[in-house]
Amino acid sequence: MYEFLPEAVRLGLEEARKAALKRKDRLSVHDGDDTYRIRRFWDGGFALDLDASDRLRGHVDIYDGPKHLYQCLVVSSVAEDNERVFEFKWLRPVTDRPAADYVMPEFAPAGLLER
Repeated sequence: MYEFLPEAVRLGLEEARKAALKRKDRLSVHDGDDTYRIRRFWDGGFALDLDASDRLRGHVDIYDGPKHLYQCLVVSSVAEDNERVFEFKWLRPVTDRPAADYVMPEFAPAGLLER
C-alpha cells in the first residue's frame, strides 16, 4: 500500500502505528509466565507482533490490563505481514462467581424487610 513512499517515511509510519497500538490497546495474552500484547482481536482469533511472539499453542489466558477476560485454546498460527495470526478452537469468558446449579428467577429481591 505504501510502496511509492521512501523507505524512511514507511519506517516512520510503521513505528507510529506500533506506538499508537501500544497506547490504546491493553489486551494481552498470558501463556504461563510469558505475556504478549495483542495487536488485533476478533471472533476467531487474534494477532501479535511477529518479532515479539513465539508460536503459542494450547491453553492461554486473555487479559484487559489486570482484568482476566477469556480463556482460549489456540490451535494454529500463520505469519502475515509484520504479525503472527493465531486462531483458537474455543473462547470461554471468565466469570467472577461460580456457576449456579439452579435457574435464577427473573426478579430477585435485593434483601428482605423485617416488620
